[in-house]
Amino acid sequence: MNTVKCDERTTRLSGLLSFPLTPFDDADEVDLDVFASHLEAQIAAGPSGLFVACGTGEFPALGLDEYRQVVATAVKQVAGRIPVFAGAGGGPRVAREFALTAQECGVDGLLLLPPYLLTSTPQGLVHHIRYVAAATPLPITVYQRANAVFDPAAAVELLDIPNVVGIKDGRGDVDAMLRLVTAVRTSGHPRATEFGFLNGLPTAELSARAYAAIGVESYSSAVHCSAPDIATAFHRAVRDDDEEAQRTLLTEFYLPFAALRDRVPGYAVSLVKAGAQLAGLAVGPVRPPLVKATPEHVAQLASIVDRGRTALRRLEESRA
Repeated sequence: MNTVKCDERTTRLSGLLSFPLTPFDDADEVDLDVFASHLEAQIAAGPSGLFVACGTGEFPALGLDEYRQVVATAVKQVAGRIPVFAGAGGGPRVAREFALTAQECGVDGLLLLPPYLLTSTPQGLVHHIRYVAAATPLPITVYQRANAVFDPAAAVELLDIPNVVGIKDGRGDVDAMLRLVTAVRTSGHPRATEFGFLNGLPTAELSARAYAAIGVESYSSAVHCSAPDIATAFHRAVRDDDEEAQRTLLTEFYLPFAALRDRVPGYAVSLVKAGAQLAGLAVGPVRPPLVKATPEHVAQLASIVDRGRTALRRLEESRA
């Protein structure tokens, strides 16, 4: 378990992490009542932390006032039971504005999403992170994906930014990630052993074992938003090195789910929202440019979830 201390805050980046959805009502307003119910269901399933208004929470689709409402509601609802992180991103000044808003709301930390549109060098990315981190004492985990890609030297340089506490990887290049982890852990820097690494792929369960083998044991689970029973059972199987349970849940649920997710760009969010609706949570539609799941795909998703729960039930019965 990685325990990260920053400005007298202690944030544990470990285990299974939840990235809640942002519900919208029929008038295209954030539905805070549904959001609060969603958070309670997530907390009840036992994740190590909540990351609100991030990728699954449609951060790019939220205005600043909506963002403030979502983050403040999360902090109030959670009431200190587990850490609450909020997304921040966009250009450097915009990212600072969201970071300061999250700080005002009382979050425990931030997930810094890639800068808007622009592509630069790893050194330029570190400069961007320094710029945002200088505005707040909050612990910051930086998200590596798209146009935000570190090399080993840049990863080590992050150790000199006191409130940058980890990297979440959304690229899926295990070889490259191993190089980052090794560079940081062998750097000799005073913070080298406490710096956190998270697997943040869209369906991280598919790569959980590969990432654990290189020292990245924590991961985010989008499935946790709609089928927390399956998500927590799989995480338990990985933690306990239960190969039978892992193989069963991968075969019966995760591989078919990922295949369906890959059918349409943006389904990493849209399909998760559809799953939450199947579970009875009125999370509403996704905002553009995301597209909602088609009725055909929702029916396929329902079948996949049924298969996953049937497999989970059989596993539990065989071990009772």
